[in-house]
Amino acid sequence: MTGLTPYLHFAGTAREALTFYRDVFGGELLLHTFADFGREDGPDDAIAHGMLRGSVELFAADAAADEPAVRVEGVLFSLLGTAEPPELERWFAGLSEGGHVIDPLALKPWGDHDGQVRDRFGLTWLIGYTG
Repeated sequence: MTGLTPYLHFAGTAREALTFYRDVFGGELLLHTFADFGREDGPDDAIAHGMLRGSVELFAADAAADEPAVRVEGVLFSLLGTAEPPELERWFAGLSEGGHVIDPLALKPWGDHDGQVRDRFGLTWLIGYTG
């Protein structure tokens, strides 16, 4: 693995979020519960560590009672040119389900395609490609 990999703490929705991202991006999903790790600071079935491995990699967990959950403002997760255009189009559509399209993925005046979408978990994605 190379590069930056976000590690997100969700308010009890890590399993749902990581499953959603796996359905959008593909890849392998690994989930370990609080019970698996012997943690007693949350429900046994809460996610203590989850990882999506594939074209897009993410780590996530459920926040324990004394930990803050993810709240992202002023940050875009950029996937510019990270896959072939049809796959990027598919990712944009998938992230849009239950989310909000901020700027449609379309040809822009500068000659590239890009767009922004805020997914159902509050993350904003910038997706685009040349051509």
